[in-house]
Amino acid sequence: MRPNVKNPRTRANASRGTFSSRCGRNENKHFNSDNVIVAPGVSNGAHHMHDYVGNRDTDAFSTNDGLAAAGTTCTNGDRSTHYWPVLRLQDGTKEVDADQPGGGTEGNIGRILRPATASITFRGSAVSKVVEMPRFLRIITGDAKSFTNGTANANASWSCTGFENRQLKDKYPLCPKGSKVVRTFKFQSCWDGKNADSANHRTHVAFADARGACPSGFKAIPQLIQRITYKVAPGSLFAVDSFPEQLHKPVTDHGDFINVMSNSLMRKAVKCINTARRCG
Repeated sequence: MRPNVKNPRTRANASRGTFSSRCGRNENKHFNSDNVIVAPGVSNGAHHMHDYVGNRDTDAFSTNDGLAAAGTTCTNGDRSTHYWPVLRLQDGTKEVDADQPGGGTEGNIGRILRPATASITFRGSAVSKVVEMPRFLRIITGDAKSFTNGTANANASWSCTGFENRQLKDKYPLCPKGSKVVRTFKFQSCWDGKNADSANHRTHVAFADARGACPSGFKAIPQLIQRITYKVAPGSLFAVDSFPEQLHKPVTDHGDFINVMSNSLMRKAVKCINTARRCG
C-alpha cells in the first residue's frame, strides 16, 4: 500500500503549536457500554464497551456539573472526557463481561486489550489562528453504524507504528513484528461559534477542507487527535467492539470527546497553539 496521508500546506497565518494532555491508558479500568453524548440517561446505550481516559465520572447519567466536579486521570487537571470502543483479542479468552450487556450477550467477545499508549493532542489550523472551544463542547468523530449507514460520516484510521503515512479505513492492519497497531481519530476542527452540541451531534462542528480552511460561518478550534496503540502479536486476530449488526467492521471505529477543560486551561492551550509552542 502506498502512502496516502495528505496534510494541507501551512499558510503564513497558521497556528503551528500543539497542546497535549497526559491522561494515561485506562489503567483504572473505567469501562461501560454507555454513550452520554448520543444516548444520555440510557444504560447500555452504545451496546458495546468503551475505554475511558480523562474524566473519572463519565457514564450515561453524567451531567455537565457532575463532570466539572469529578476527578481526572489527566496530569494537568484537564477534566475532559475521552472514550472509544475497546479492542478485543479474538483468542477464545472469556472476558469478565462475557455474559453482560455491551459484552458477550451482544457479540462483543474476547479479551479486552489495554492500550500500550493513548495520546491526547490538540493542534492548530494550517491557515489561521484558533479560538477557544466552549466548555462542554461535545464532538463525535466517525460513525459507529457506518457498516449499515454508509461511509458519509466514517472517520476510521488504522495503521501500524512505523507506517503511519499509510492509513486504512475498512481493513484491520497486519503489523509486522515489533510494530504496534494504531488507531487515530482526527476530530472536526471547525465550530459554528454558537452551539456546544446539535440534535444529530454533528452539525455544530465541521471538518476543514483539503486546504485546511473552515466552511463559511465556522471558526477554527484546536483539533483533537486521539492516538491509541496496542501490542498485538503478528497473526493474532483482533476486532473493535460494535453494535451487534455492525459486525465489528473496522470502518465503524469512532472517538468521542466532551471538553471539560477549565476556561484558564483552554486559554493556555489556545495561546500555546497560536504562538507555535509545544506544551503539555
